[in-house]
Amino acid sequence: MAEVDLSLVVTTLMKGPVYEQQHEKVWRQLLQLRSRVNDYVSVMGLTVVVDEVEGYAFLRSRPDDATDDGPPRLVARRALSFPVSLLLALLRKRLAEFDAKDAETRLVLSRDDIVEMMRMFLPAGSNEARLVDQIDALVTKVIDLGFLRRLPGEEDMYEVRRILKAFVDAQWLADFDRRLAVYATVAAGEAL
Repeated sequence: MAEVDLSLVVTTLMKGPVYEQQHEKVWRQLLQLRSRVNDYVSVMGLTVVVDEVEGYAFLRSRPDDATDDGPPRLVARRALSFPVSLLLALLRKRLAEFDAKDAETRLVLSRDDIVEMMRMFLPAGSNEARLVDQIDALVTKVIDLGFLRRLPGEEDMYEVRRILKAFVDAQWLADFDRRLAVYATVAAGEAL
């Protein structure tokens, strides 16, 4: 029976992140079989990241070594556009602010909240509907990446997934802030 459980856990992780609230059975088995799962996926150049406090787990490629003697990368890296990176950074900052002052565990934002966060960073235009459509497209991309989740039964309400903290850490935010300052300087120079 343990092999079946191991197979279920590994297969579910290969499909994407496992969340404690969404995948209760798999989550319990993962916690019991964590070292076996890690041994199993390490053959493929992967490692299991488990955050029991936040309630998520996912597979991550091991860092690239100086030598390329290992297996090819199984989990593809994705280059993100500037607007998607900006939205992720803003969501991460909002999550940090939320964690600092709120006892709730879920950060829920409306579409309007997200539009307002993004509005000051996108080029000003006369067409409000077009701006909102652009932001909707960015939100859809971030949902596809797994960092936002539409709340069922609530139109235009989104939960910021806590897994975002594992991908957008303080170092990433600092680097992005530096790039954003350069972008703002260049944009201001073009406006003159």
